[in-house]
Amino acid sequence: MYSSSSTSSLSSSSFSSSSSFSSSSDKGERVYNKNNEAQLKPSEKKALEELRKKLEMKIKTKTLRSFKSREKEEEEEEVSLWGVPLLPSKQDEGTNPVLVKFLKAREFKVNEAMEMLERTLLWRKEHKIERIMEEDELENEKVMFIDGVDKEGHPICYNNINYGNGEGEERMLMRRRVRSMEEGIRLLRFKEGGVMEMLQVTDLKNTLKRRTINGGDDDGSVKEMRSRSMKAVSVLQDNYPELVHKNIFVNVSFGYYVYNALVAPLISQRSKSKFIFARPQKVTETLLKFISPERLPIQYGGLKRDNDNEFKAEDEVSEKYIRGGEKETIEILIHEAGVTVVWDITVVGWEVTYKEEFIPDDEGSYRVLIRKEMRMGESMRNSFHISEPGKVVLTIKNRTFKRKKIFYRTKTKPTIYLYNLLSKKHHHV
Repeated sequence: MYSSSSTSSLSSSSFSSSSSFSSSSDKGERVYNKNNEAQLKPSEKKALEELRKKLEMKIKTKTLRSFKSREKEEEEEEVSLWGVPLLPSKQDEGTNPVLVKFLKAREFKVNEAMEMLERTLLWRKEHKIERIMEEDELENEKVMFIDGVDKEGHPICYNNINYGNGEGEERMLMRRRVRSMEEGIRLLRFKEGGVMEMLQVTDLKNTLKRRTINGGDDDGSVKEMRSRSMKAVSVLQDNYPELVHKNIFVNVSFGYYVYNALVAPLISQRSKSKFIFARPQKVTETLLKFISPERLPIQYGGLKRDNDNEFKAEDEVSEKYIRGGEKETIEILIHEAGVTVVWDITVVGWEVTYKEEFIPDDEGSYRVLIRKEMRMGESMRNSFHISEPGKVVLTIKNRTFKRKKIFYRTKTKPTIYLYNLLSKKHHHV
């Protein structure tokens, strides 16, 4: 269903996009963007101008022909892509950035870029891509979803791949991938200085699951996976050029490296330069190079939780290092009673033990063991009501010889303890 058509045609009636665009972040707007026209070489600027002229001529030729039949020459039809008008004479600020993406995908060869653009427009019309956001059956936020931005303001698209069986499931998976791309595009800003690419994080944890169950020698599953990947690569590479900043594959098994060698010839060198692979033990470390800990989901070792009522992405996150074989403590000082302290903590790479306790300032009071020592294998969150001044102490012991990084954040909030409420109610009666 998704193979690219070899026919070059500009049919205007279905090409206009209803997508609306919103700013990704103020931070993202200030990021150096390699798609800026100012960064182009003289020869590349010349290619852009040539493509603009070709596009203007093609669109207006088609337009005049259709106007003549309708006798409405005073009108001008709309041809757009990703919400950006493509007719150069409209002087939209997004036109040049979009055209540059197609030029880059074809090494600034104008005729090839023009053909690619035409095929993309035709593909979108044939498969009704403009309506894909209305397909309710594609809504599955746990499979493919947009969640926040990276350190440079690129929207982050997470893909949890699990190849199903049958043509129906294959088609559904492909349309979900396309839909996630369309959702991410809505967050881009096609303008000078704007964020024009997204960060793709693809989780391969379940991709080779069946092959693992079968002992790793199921040639049929490898061929099937290769076939489906060929289609996905073809669709995304041919119709969404230069829209991905980095393509990070996480939870990559050794077998996937072998499989990837089979797929590599299908991918352009420009696309391959954006690929990053992370084995399970390197997932958090790799993702934190691009995503701040407060924006990285907890399943990948970050601090971000769905529907979080305690912390916001803007809340400050502190960091510490713990040397191999040593112990590190984090002390949360509380100088007044009647508050609840909440904390988040994660350790990159895990392989540490972790303990929580409350130590009162009054030496005559008892210490409270909040959480006994345990092996830490996920991001931790806890809270404790403070009934007297003291400190909450988080103790981390590094059992390895490698230095590790700790990320944590804390907050306190006034709290009327349930015991006090009950006591006051009883006294009032």
